[in-house]
Amino acid sequence: MKEMTKARLGLIAAMVIFGSIGIFRRYIPLPSGMIGACRGVMGAAFLLAVSLARGQKPRWSAIRPNLWKLLFSGAAMGFNWILLFEAYRYTSVATATLCYYMAPVFVLLASPFLLGEKLTLRKLLCALAAVLGVVLVSGVGEAGSLRGILLGLGAAVLYATVVLMNKTFSGVSTEDRTMLQLFSAGAVLVPYTLLAENPTGVALGGTSIIMLLVVGAVHTGLAYWLYFGALKALPAQTAALYSYIDPIVAILLSALLLGEALTPLGILGAVLVLGATLISER
Repeated sequence: MKEMTKARLGLIAAMVIFGSIGIFRRYIPLPSGMIGACRGVMGAAFLLAVSLARGQKPRWSAIRPNLWKLLFSGAAMGFNWILLFEAYRYTSVATATLCYYMAPVFVLLASPFLLGEKLTLRKLLCALAAVLGVVLVSGVGEAGSLRGILLGLGAAVLYATVVLMNKTFSGVSTEDRTMLQLFSAGAVLVPYTLLAENPTGVALGGTSIIMLLVVGAVHTGLAYWLYFGALKALPAQTAALYSYIDPIVAILLSALLLGEALTPLGILGAVLVLGATLISER
């Protein structure tokens, strides 16, 4: 029970950190793909440095049997970021976000077949309530282009794939698992950045560099270490429902710190998401 509580707290902490990344992103004048590539590489380097400082070297004997799955899931994470970036280009941020956060529903529906987890009516109803909450928070007013919607749903499928694959690893430490997946995600984003974006000619000031380092170390290295560590101890369905804390934190922080409007429907949506998460784990 103590391990489960610790895992839940770690998952909540990861979601809160993920939800705050938008605040830091405002101060980094780089293309999204380049930020994603830096996140992956810097997050992996951060975890490697922490492991070595603690006297822990990567355990290749445990990594080797899972290597291809680790690299594949990491690449799926990188392509997930790419599809989400592209979805933002072809439809509204609200619509893209809503499509992206269908991922927890995909995990809930797939987990009984792929992981043997029982899907209860309460979990299903809570997931539907959380989706409704995200709809209200996002303020979707128009469907957006079909291409943007499909890209957002594709990103959701890849996100669900990463969650489900992380339940299949055995014998690999959280540090080694997260380090390899982040490095693979960053490597996938490098060619995308070079082909689709123009990263040259962008000057970074002292504040921007600090923000980028924080995003790489805290919002990527630490947050994914907490997230993947929690996935080892919690059912995939629980992790899926807790994922809805991320957009709620993002919306609340943008309202509190950036002065962005939060409508009464948005507040109702936040209550729905948080209430669904609490009820599902009661």
